[in-house]
Amino acid sequence: MAVQAVSSCSIFCSAASPTLFAFRCCPCCFSNFAIRFPPSWSGKLSPSHDAAQTRSVHSLVDSVMEELEYLRSRRLRASVKVVLTSSGEILEDKLVNRTLQKGVLLEFKKDAERVLLAVAQKPDGKKNWMVSDQNGVTSSIKPQQITYIVPGVENFDHTEISDFVQKAKENLDPALLEFAWVELLEKNKRVKVEELAEMIFGSVESLECYCAHLLLSEDEIYFTVLETKGSHSIYGPRPAEQVEELIRRKLAKEAAEKEQQEFVTLLKAVKAMPLDAKPPKSSWMVEEKIKHRIESLERYAIDDCKTDDQRKTAGTILKAMGLVKTASSALNLLIDIGYFPVHVNLDLLKFNIHMHHSDEVISAAESLLSDPTDPDEIERKDLTHLKVYAIDVDEADELDDALSATRLQDGRIKIWIHVADPTRLVQPGSILDREAMRRGTSVFLPTATYPMFPEKLAMEGMSLQQGEICNAVTVSVVLHSDGSIAEYSVDSSIIRPTYMLTYESASELLHLNLEEESELKMLSEAATLRRRWRHEQGGIDTATLEARIKVVNPEDPEPVINLYVEDQADPAMRLVSEMMILCGEVIATFGCSNNIPLPYRGQPQSNIDTSVFAHLPEGPVRSSALVKIMRAAEIDFRKPIRHGILGLPGYVQFTSPIRRYLDLLAHYQIKAFLIGDSPPFSASQLEGIASIVNMNTRVAKRLFNSSLRYWILEYLRRQPKEKRFHALILRFIKDRIAALLLVEVGLQASAWVSVGSQIGDEVLVRVDEAHPRDDVLFLKEVVIDR
Repeated sequence: MAVQAVSSCSIFCSAASPTLFAFRCCPCCFSNFAIRFPPSWSGKLSPSHDAAQTRSVHSLVDSVMEELEYLRSRRLRASVKVVLTSSGEILEDKLVNRTLQKGVLLEFKKDAERVLLAVAQKPDGKKNWMVSDQNGVTSSIKPQQITYIVPGVENFDHTEISDFVQKAKENLDPALLEFAWVELLEKNKRVKVEELAEMIFGSVESLECYCAHLLLSEDEIYFTVLETKGSHSIYGPRPAEQVEELIRRKLAKEAAEKEQQEFVTLLKAVKAMPLDAKPPKSSWMVEEKIKHRIESLERYAIDDCKTDDQRKTAGTILKAMGLVKTASSALNLLIDIGYFPVHVNLDLLKFNIHMHHSDEVISAAESLLSDPTDPDEIERKDLTHLKVYAIDVDEADELDDALSATRLQDGRIKIWIHVADPTRLVQPGSILDREAMRRGTSVFLPTATYPMFPEKLAMEGMSLQQGEICNAVTVSVVLHSDGSIAEYSVDSSIIRPTYMLTYESASELLHLNLEEESELKMLSEAATLRRRWRHEQGGIDTATLEARIKVVNPEDPEPVINLYVEDQADPAMRLVSEMMILCGEVIATFGCSNNIPLPYRGQPQSNIDTSVFAHLPEGPVRSSALVKIMRAAEIDFRKPIRHGILGLPGYVQFTSPIRRYLDLLAHYQIKAFLIGDSPPFSASQLEGIASIVNMNTRVAKRLFNSSLRYWILEYLRRQPKEKRFHALILRFIKDRIAALLLVEVGLQASAWVSVGSQIGDEVLVRVDEAHPRDDVLFLKEVVIDR
């Protein structure tokens, strides 16, 4: 009989109908039928099957089904006949029990990703078989590797496998499965591979059976495996609701794969662009789906994926780009597309440092600046008659402290240590206070500064400014001739800073010994007295060389690196350091005398015998040895504790309230006492706050150290290979491998040094390799023949 479909394409279903190998029916023949759906079906199969829900033309479909069922049963009856092989042996029903023998065509699993066709050649031991696959490779396979034995094939030539595979691919049409699924679901019937071949192809010949097997084994929508025995499987139609969901997922997956491919194409195109033509970073954040992929790559690059989805997304992108799934691959890709600069600071991203203040915080800061009332105005002591020196690094963004001095009639030196007074504007618990506490400290990096307070508020409202009337908290101290404290006071004040000096200019003024700058000389004299007195109390000198770097235009591939090496034994640096230590001692004494809870710092190791290190050269070498045996500092919030390293009975950090939150806490407590109020925080409250702040401070310190080291290594990487550096031997790590201090750079490193070199000796080295991103530095000693 012949059934005429709507599309005018015919399906011939009769005893004489040709097999699919000879005649392929167009898939549209089925899709144009008004197919009968199970009563429970209510969803769409796919966008191309909107008409499939129609329940009309039932008689047409019934005729097709009856004819196909007739043909299927007829061929099944024919296929169970007993036949003889060429050797005269009886073959059992090939649809049920297929015996593996030479010449049989089979499918086997080569590995986790590949399935191949092969021809059985001969047994290999008791269970294994030697097979020749479609690639011409002969190998031994285990029975469990066999996924399907093609029926009706004897003495197959393995050279014809490729043609067989090609014909099978040409006949595959997943739409045929949908047709069969509708019928089998309605009848609630299982199906074998050969039965499906009969149903959709009208034949159980080897090619049709293999096509049916491929359709079923690769299908993820319509059928599921119910039972498997060896290479023989029985399949069942999935429920309609499950098929609808699987189709939905498939369409979603295909859409996602398309988007992924478009994104990969975009990445490749941008990667090939010249640097000045690459899109800005902000353009990657406009579209949500692209933003998600970029952010996944970013988290992968810093090895800090927040979800499994981010990790999976980034890994898929890297694989599609032909890159290995590593953090460095993700980093280099983001650099190549211009999303990251070449010298991106990954730790800045990893530690989640807040680089900007919120609009709410900035608004609060601007509100304070527009109405800068001073609640302590009446109580402030007028010290504007004093000559005031503010000494700091030349690129300091805000100035917390300044100094004044005079000589009393009895010859003693009186010192004033003026500290900026941010508590004039910021109150405990306010939005600005909470933001400062959350940050804990300003973050100073070679490339940028991220202030604890909004920049405008810190610079204009809090910082000491040259020639301007400034509010301060002033600690005044009179020293005994031996450097100890004779008397002191703590007051709110107003000052007018006279000079803003760098350490270099202050040292130069001290060296010139100008008569008109006698106050600066007094400060230096007082610093010397204080250092001597602290040493007598057990204080330890840990002055060394430290690097300071400022990077100009860090976004450029080759930014300008300005390197400075600070000698902490420099007169101006010692002067400022001693005055800050003196201020800390006074505040601790003042707090103890008045029972004020404060963050009292101490260092418990107060019995270091420095004479053990007397044989080492004074300076960086001895300091390095001493630092190695020092214990960590401690904090008590109720009373002062001895600070052994400084040689003080008590110490409170007080001189950087714009930069350090614990200093700000000390200001809150002291200022409250000065106006007669109770301190805003108890000792236990201070302890709780400090635990959070110190954690953030440690992160900032770690970030500073890693960033500084990166840029020093980048600086060294750019130096000529023949350039030599002077290095001090600090100690020996193992055998002749020594810890060195590069004098011109202020960096500690290690290198092998020649026999005869001793701790404290100076050697010459050159940079063999420097890789900032990998934190790798190899130095090689330069031995000069004499």
